[in-house]
Amino acid sequence: MDNSGKKLWYLENFNILKALSKEEMMKLNERTRMRNCHKNEVIYLPYEKSNTIYFLKEGKVKISSVSEDGKEMIHAILGQGEIFGELAITGQGERKQIAEATEDALVCSIDVNEFSEFMQSNSRLNLSITKIIGFRLRKIQARLESLWFKSAPERIRSFIKDLTDEHGRDVGDEKSVNLNLTHQEIANLTATTRQTVTSTLNDLEKKGIILYDRKRILIKQYDKL
Repeated sequence: MDNSGKKLWYLENFNILKALSKEEMMKLNERTRMRNCHKNEVIYLPYEKSNTIYFLKEGKVKISSVSEDGKEMIHAILGQGEIFGELAITGQGERKQIAEATEDALVCSIDVNEFSEFMQSNSRLNLSITKIIGFRLRKIQARLESLWFKSAPERIRSFIKDLTDEHGRDVGDEKSVNLNLTHQEIANLTATTRQTVTSTLNDLEKKGIILYDRKRILIKQYDKL
């Protein structure tokens, strides 16, 4: 399979693009660019022009920002089949965050104006993208509320539950989340400390609720998170 055929195959297996007809998919394939990103490679930085939409085909991408005192806040860890840079559609002039590959990744990109044409001609695609933007805004709101009303261990447990809902796959009666996350990354995602993450994960393991290693989290008792 040549690069064009491989790119089309990836696009056809991207859930939010299933609303497109075969003809529209071929046109989209012609306008997208496929790029291999190495681990730790930065895809975009704050203050860069927000004029591109990205589709993550393989690997993991971290969306984060850095405070004035140098502290990193991770907003999301994205996996295969997810879109990012989507706020360009809303008219965002400049990027506000950093997008970085946390492992080798394969990314397709398209100019925001070209993608907007597809959205305007396909109401199902428009609705799918609108739902994604709304969902992510609700997640931000939920995280802010969590900071106010939940303890650090509660935030970590809620985070694992959210990860399971978004990325979990069934393994018998259990669920597996195959995301390569360090304790520090989980701390950055939950506004806690690495020590608190370690303590909370150890406690959950002792209670038989999860099994954790850096490559995955196995959720044995979802209802007890």
